[in-house]
Amino acid sequence: MKHLPKHLRPRWRYLAVELETWPDERLGRRSFQRELWYAGQNLLGDPGSADADLSVVRFRFTDGTGEAVVKVRRGETESARAALACIDEIDGAPVGIRVSGISGTIRAAEENYLGRDGQDSEERNVVFGNEERVAVLRDDVGDVRLDEAFVGATDLDYHLV
Repeated sequence: MKHLPKHLRPRWRYLAVELETWPDERLGRRSFQRELWYAGQNLLGDPGSADADLSVVRFRFTDGTGEAVVKVRRGETESARAALACIDEIDGAPVGIRVSGISGTIRAAEENYLGRDGQDSEERNVVFGNEERVAVLRDDVGDVRLDEAFVGATDLDYHLV
């Protein structure tokens, strides 16, 4: 089967969602997804729910607080927000849900709205293979630029200039 051309593929938006409940409650991704589908169907009906195509792509929950990234079709973000607002409990546990932002990519949603930091990196000149080269360093590892590509290296493989 052939892939659709880029201009015919569906466009997505990602909602960064924060969850809060009692500290002793346990919530799972499947439970949240099920409640999201039910809320979408009850509020929007079958056609509206199909148009929104709500799905949970990231989920993390511990000690009564959590966060999720919900994928929705572009143009249906307001419907998705309304469906999320209809969720008041998951598996019998009362839950508070807040949409903290909407983004065009999962990564941007996590970094901008859920407080996950991107990787800190810096470019430095290093000596690698008896030549001075440019390297992108992150934590204890680096990627050294060779002629047309990068090679992975640790701090034992190169020397800072």
